[in-house]
Amino acid sequence: MGKKTMGIHHITAIVGHPQENIDFYAGVLGLRMVKQTVNFDDPGTYHLYFGNKGGKPGTIITFFPWPDAYKGRIGDGQVGVTSYVVPKGAMKFWEQRLEKFHIKFTKNERFGEQYLKFDDPHGLHLEMVEREEGEINEWSFGDVTPKVAIKGFGGATLYSAQPNKTAELLENVMGLEFVGREGDLNRYRSSGDIGNVIDLKLTPVGIGKMSVGTVHHIAWRASDDEDQLEWQQHVSENGYGVTAVTDRNYFNAIYFREHGEILFEIATDPPGFAHDELQETMGEKLMLPQQYEQYRGRIERRLIPLEVRELNDETHI
Repeated sequence: MGKKTMGIHHITAIVGHPQENIDFYAGVLGLRMVKQTVNFDDPGTYHLYFGNKGGKPGTIITFFPWPDAYKGRIGDGQVGVTSYVVPKGAMKFWEQRLEKFHIKFTKNERFGEQYLKFDDPHGLHLEMVEREEGEINEWSFGDVTPKVAIKGFGGATLYSAQPNKTAELLENVMGLEFVGREGDLNRYRSSGDIGNVIDLKLTPVGIGKMSVGTVHHIAWRASDDEDQLEWQQHVSENGYGVTAVTDRNYFNAIYFREHGEILFEIATDPPGFAHDELQETMGEKLMLPQQYEQYRGRIERRLIPLEVRELNDETHI
């Protein structure tokens, strides 16, 4: 029996000003900022993590804010659309909330589900869908209560330079189940209850350009270090060049680029985000990996001050 991923662990994107990023994902969408740290490969840049109350895999979106960088282009070789799942009956609340903050949206249907589609301030394509699956997010922020709060990822739509090759990977390597085809989309499902629905666009749209407003990579779940090493061997045996294990402090990671040019990561569920600070206060202060702690003063002077804040009715995002 082949390997089967439970689904998405996290999605990482590049955005602009970090305060605009926080205002949208915490202030508007009501997600918890579960970790503020730095890009381990570029410690002068924030790495911000948002998710549910516990920061569980399948709920985490992470960002590298590049406030002075050029605008990227969403295209082949990227996650084109990031999907969030909300409780049944919550969609009307989200329509009204987006209207409150002057965020344009459209509605459409695919595979029998209704989607609310909108962009974040830096151009990332997002959408919401109601589903019964997934545990309630107990985090409250402003008017966003557990009754309507985002549970985590619904999934993602992948844009591939070679859709047939990516389809083969999703089924035969990652172990997702083919659900069906609608228009120019194939749908796949994993065994998890969130981050489990992947739509693959079958018509290439032109190669993307990585910068502000684009997804850098999509990460899939490994249950632990042993499972990840099995994935490393499995991916390699299927002809993909996969990296050594990298310690990202909150998970271990391996990376490979699939034939459609999308950067895939496989990340471990443990140790999680509460191992270096209390779960009750996660995200409230800058956390640095051990190798950078001695440079804290210098790093903090380079970073833009930021805060998680409730927004008022007059705020334009």
